[in-house]
Amino acid sequence: MGTETVSGIARDKVDPWLADHVAGAVPPFDYRLIAGGRSNLTYAVGDSDGRRFVLRRPPLGHVLQSAHDMGREHRIISALAATAVPVPQPLAFCQDSAVNDAPFYVMDFVEGFVLDDAQDAERHLDEAARAQASGSLIDVLVELHAVDPDAVGLGDLGRKAGYVERQLRRWHAQFEKSKSRDIPAMDEVHRRLASHVPPQRRTGIVHGDYRLGNCLVGADGTIRAVLDWELCTLGDPLADLGWTVAWWIEAGESSDHLRRSVPSMAPGFATRAALVERYAERSGADSGELDFFVALALWKLACIAEGVHARYGAGVMGDHATATDMQAFGEQVERLADAALARCERME
Repeated sequence: MGTETVSGIARDKVDPWLADHVAGAVPPFDYRLIAGGRSNLTYAVGDSDGRRFVLRRPPLGHVLQSAHDMGREHRIISALAATAVPVPQPLAFCQDSAVNDAPFYVMDFVEGFVLDDAQDAERHLDEAARAQASGSLIDVLVELHAVDPDAVGLGDLGRKAGYVERQLRRWHAQFEKSKSRDIPAMDEVHRRLASHVPPQRRTGIVHGDYRLGNCLVGADGTIRAVLDWELCTLGDPLADLGWTVAWWIEAGESSDHLRRSVPSMAPGFATRAALVERYAERSGADSGELDFFVALALWKLACIAEGVHARYGAGVMGDHATATDMQAFGEQVERLADAALARCERME
């Protein structure tokens, strides 16, 4: 096993902690960063017997503890592990920051592919598997929204009522703080959303970033595990469906407003209409107000992009940041705002 230094892992302390707290784990361990950036860091860990598991910790130099709460994430997957929602089996949680500079948790390694873009989808799945992945993604979402938060001990994960109003307040404040110019479409979308908030007919567990890129998919297209629970809360389940639909670009469509390819652009995936129909059929939920939630998702993505644009402008994105990057994020905000406004038009 390797003994090399891995950024974010204090091997001299983490090795003995894992040996003591993960049943059957045999040191020394091998660590490999598999997902990094400004979000939580994810490492594949191998032990001397060839067993694999995964360690999650906050980003290096993390400041906002609430945004990277490892105990909360561990609690969510622990609660869901006993349900029909596929999540990695949690193995251990370390609250003591003296061990690795920050709390972390460990879970089982799940075999599968993370489909980040259409190329990934074409590389790992045939067309039949892509059709299967479309249905499986929705079926798992239906299972998640069928979980009674109180029954699994997550009834206090967030406030149950007023989810949309809180989202609008939070993201509007973020946008106002970071914006560097007037973007009339952003103000207009916010005005329309705030004046058309649908009644919250159901309350459930909302993942917060539910899309193919946050799942592990088997070669047959079955969703094997849902990942990245850091934004999970309680609220209106239609928010998750709206987010999924906002990220679901069909083959032949433009994804310029997202500035990236997405898996669903590969041939063989279902249409957005088919996803919505399957969700409504299997959940029994009324999806008549979905345009509101798709518009909300696109507007939130615009708020996030404006925050990145502002960080480029403030020079805090590092030496690799360029004026071209800054301009691209600025233009993306406007395209997302326009897409959100088009959804608002449909809503009315």
